[in-house]
Amino acid sequence: MKDNYLVPIYLAYSASAIGLTVWLARSLFRDGAVFLADVFDQPEIGQAVNRLLVTGFYMLNLGYAFAILKTNRAGTATDAFEVLAAKLGILLLSLALIHFVNLFVFTRIRRHREMASLEPPVAPQRWVAPPPAAPGAAFPTYPGR
Repeated sequence: MKDNYLVPIYLAYSASAIGLTVWLARSLFRDGAVFLADVFDQPEIGQAVNRLLVTGFYMLNLGYAFAILKTNRAGTATDAFEVLAAKLGILLLSLALIHFVNLFVFTRIRRHREMASLEPPVAPQRWVAPPPAAPGAAFPTYPGR
């Protein structure tokens, strides 16, 4: 079987992978800035983390995109389209997974920061003794049970 379609698959996949990664990175950088400004107290830290995340996003996603580039089958135009669709599907699923992991981590950071800034709970106003245990019972008995 001839692989006349391998080079066009590689070109289309490479262009799509680079385009998707750049588009997603710009979108995440723009929209993530607001989220990170809320997560971190100092705006400079939020901006620095945002830039570092975008750099890591490019390195990780483009590295992964090119690592899964190789294919061994593409004898017909149908095979070529299926290979291209499968590769782009795997790439998009991995991009989504990485995005949701980042959101989870920053949501936990934000929640921890908010919990640390809460006032301590109100101290108990009075203590109530538990009811006495019935003779021979291992645990106290409560009325109505």
